[in-house]
Amino acid sequence: MELKTVPIDKPADINFILGQAHFIKTVEDLHEAIVQTVPQMKFGIAFCESSGPALVRWSGNDDALLDLAKKNALALSCGHCFIIFMADGFPVNILNAVKAVPEVCAIYCATSNPVEVVVAETGGGRGILGVIDGMKSKGLEAESDIAARKELLRRFGYKL
Repeated sequence: MELKTVPIDKPADINFILGQAHFIKTVEDLHEAIVQTVPQMKFGIAFCESSGPALVRWSGNDDALLDLAKKNALALSCGHCFIIFMADGFPVNILNAVKAVPEVCAIYCATSNPVEVVVAETGGGRGILGVIDGMKSKGLEAESDIAARKELLRRFGYKL
């Protein structure tokens, strides 16, 4: 077995969700879940099929986000993983809808941070072991950091 890290290649301000599913219809079901939950969201989805033709399946409504999804999914080439890139919304807006898709087995991350995906490769294929999402913690938040966090959440409209 060989261990590798595969960086997710994306602009700094773009959010994405990386997960594991189990069936070719995942692409259509994820597409429907996003559109039904946040109709104005722009997105691109790619899904790594792990049997038969073993193709990267894709769907979405934004060419640039589709290109990001296809490029990153092919770089990962890990069986049954999916990646969703989005604009005009955040992962928190669609995460529960994505998790509720029957084929979805796991979510590895939902972030705009720089991410490296830890991948194991054997003679039989590739699989995701986990992710490195962002940077190492620098310390504990102070009272001023708590106030800034609360202000940010209210500015974004997540808290009253």
